[in-house]
Amino acid sequence: MSTETQLNESRIEAQRYETASAELARAYCIPSLAVIIPALNEAAGIFRTILELKQELQEFGGKFTYLVVDGHSTDETGHIAHRLGAVVLEQEGVGKGDAFRQALAHIPESSKYVVLMDADFTYPAEHIPEMVNLIESDPSIGMVSGNRFGNDESRELFKRSFYLGNRILALAHAVANGVQMRDPLSGLRVVRYDLLKDWTPKAEGFDIEVELNHHIVNRGYSIREIPIGYRIRVGDKKLRRRDGLTILHRMLSQTHVMNFLQVIRTNTSIN
Repeated sequence: MSTETQLNESRIEAQRYETASAELARAYCIPSLAVIIPALNEAAGIFRTILELKQELQEFGGKFTYLVVDGHSTDETGHIAHRLGAVVLEQEGVGKGDAFRQALAHIPESSKYVVLMDADFTYPAEHIPEMVNLIESDPSIGMVSGNRFGNDESRELFKRSFYLGNRILALAHAVANGVQMRDPLSGLRVVRYDLLKDWTPKAEGFDIEVELNHHIVNRGYSIREIPIGYRIRVGDKKLRRRDGLTILHRMLSQTHVMNFLQVIRTNTSIN
């Protein structure tokens, strides 16, 4: 085989590869996303979190905005996020819920979906394309949430008390709010931006997740969970035991009597 023939075949193969790559990119192209990352003294994790997000999302096309709400950090959290190209907002109040509420006012109108992500590198960004693809394929889904307890390897990272606490809160969420989720407190979510535009959450702290769950269901949309991996956090833990009481109080404050009675009737009929 002559050198010229080999070159021609190489060119043809390269063209086929480029065509296939373009078709793959179109098939998996992610619409415009806004990623909200509340952070407080997360210099150890924010770098790896944003870097992984960019690495996982860039190959799928689309337009991405990274909003880091810096909750008065005393370390280099804000500086690191800014160097990585994120829009850094100095939090005006205190708490995760407050940070989320502030970020909502800065989401670009062109965004189709909003991603909620923790800054401690516990949630693998590799799950986001699958989550976006799922919500894109079904207009009845208002939010896709990661389920940390659907993965055997991830469950092994949790202390028994933490796992049981989440199980109790999941049951309370189902009874009080009519929201059936295995992991209602997950920190990785993809939400339709249209459902957040005119919403002003009341939660100040870690109870923001249960308020968001209730909001999506109350708007007539479903919530889909997918099993995800989970990693040991980088940096100091922020969630405290008393936050569980705040979360429970939020659930009870949103209790729908009809939902409560319906769950009771269902459980009674089953038994």
